[in-house]
Amino acid sequence: MSDDAILELSHVDSGYGEVQVLDDLTLHLERNEIVCLIGPNGAGKSTVLKTVFGMLTPWEGSVTYHGDDIGGMAPEDIVREGIGYVPQTDNVFGSLTIDENLRMGGVARSEGLEEVMDTLYERFPLLDETRSAKARTLSGGQRQVLAFARALVMEPDVLLIDEPSAGLAPNTADDVFGHVQAVNDLDTAILMVEQNATKGLGISDRGYVLDQGTVRFEDTAEDLLDNDDVSKLYLGG
Repeated sequence: MSDDAILELSHVDSGYGEVQVLDDLTLHLERNEIVCLIGPNGAGKSTVLKTVFGMLTPWEGSVTYHGDDIGGMAPEDIVREGIGYVPQTDNVFGSLTIDENLRMGGVARSEGLEEVMDTLYERFPLLDETRSAKARTLSGGQRQVLAFARALVMEPDVLLIDEPSAGLAPNTADDVFGHVQAVNDLDTAILMVEQNATKGLGISDRGYVLDQGTVRFEDTAEDLLDNDDVSKLYLGG
């Protein structure tokens, strides 16, 4: 483990009901990194994010954030600690305007909401231009941008993103990956699950290949892309 890690999962077992998904899983995220989790369906990638975010409680092992154990803490408390989460689906309120969605993201803020919203509108001009539109009128890619921005209203230093390109056309997916990098430029470390492994690793610093709930490969993103075994087994190469 790195001394610079702000988020660590150490020997974590986790799952749903009596069904174990994660098996002795260990990984970490450093400051300002983008780390991508790849692997086959059912490998436990989304379960990692849900375990970090308090939607699941680790059966064994620990989840630490800035050195403090947050395993099993309620999601609303984890948001206040400084971790945001963008789920794959149902990540915006379609009946609310863009502006209202952002305000919902900041409901736990005691001060500074207007200032941070101004910063986000400046960072994502698309939202500024359509702030009074209902979220349901947005395209899939635009909706993802709104979901990112809503999670950033609390100014997290870690953002968990589950499959940002799911269901998007290739060009739109490329735009969304650009927005992921823009989020990272706001000094936000990102732990991302992505089914499009080549694209996900292409914008990442490091990656983990998960299979059957545990880490099979761990390396820099560049070296994972160049790894013949990873390519053959998980990248379709």
